[in-house]
Amino acid sequence: MASEGADVERDDEKNADDGATASGDTLAAAVAARPAGGESVRVDSWIWSVRLVKTRSMGATACRGGHVRVNGERVKPAYAVRVGDEVRLRHGGRERIVVVKRVIRKRVGPPVAAECYVDNSPPPPPREAVAPAGVRDRGAGRPTKRDRRELERLRGLGGPEAP
Repeated sequence: MASEGADVERDDEKNADDGATASGDTLAAAVAARPAGGESVRVDSWIWSVRLVKTRSMGATACRGGHVRVNGERVKPAYAVRVGDEVRLRHGGRERIVVVKRVIRKRVGPPVAAECYVDNSPPPPPREAVAPAGVRDRGAGRPTKRDRRELERLRGLGGPEAP
């Protein structure tokens, strides 16, 4: 029984070393998600863990498509990202520019994920600047052939030229 008390004390010392407290659940989650031995993580895994992409496979696809750059160069999904690297991700019609502050391996909640990088992205364009594409009145029914041709002409898709 005396050895059990010693084990509890050692566990408390380990938790104190990690910096995790009862009120610091977010810090505990970040510490738990940290890589075990090395200080590097795959770039596709990291952009997924900090919630820049929805799934890890989307991160890998973005890397393979040349949409992810680390320190200015295109990278493969297995590229090891480290603290201080600048990651540029083109996703969803905008470019995200982030600097790695903390390397994590597991996906964490949004407040913890936001602490893992510094966001240097340009602000998204205002909603008014984006023109609506083919908004129709409710209950107007399907567009006629004439309406469709006008929409194609506006979008610049060309199509058959009407006299």
